[in-house]
Amino acid sequence: MARVKAQDDKLPGSVFSGRQVRILKIAVIVMGILLVGGFAFVLAAIVYQASRPKQDVAMISPAADLGAGPIIELPVGQGAGLTAMSLDGNRLALHLNGGVGPEIVVVDLASGKIVARVKLKPQ
Repeated sequence: MARVKAQDDKLPGSVFSGRQVRILKIAVIVMGILLVGGFAFVLAAIVYQASRPKQDVAMISPAADLGAGPIIELPVGQGAGLTAMSLDGNRLALHLNGGVGPEIVVVDLASGKIVARVKLKPQ
């Protein structure tokens, strides 16, 4: 009489049983579907981000338009020249080198007022 294989019998040439092989096949199929779905989601997100117009326009103040902003006059010493400048949010730092010596002037661009004037003197 032929013996009926039990669920826990090992497959010939393998250390796994038939039930373990079935579970492994299901796990591989599910992980493959998740991998393909995740890749499709990433591609869709890239296409969505690339096709949207930039939203940072709302952060730019109306004064940023050329010719529309106020004119800020900055009094500097005779013969002073602009060496460097740095923008941080709504503040502009200007490094001036000139007649009175080097100095850093911080200007608030929203109000046009000088926030700070730092005179640099060697020691």
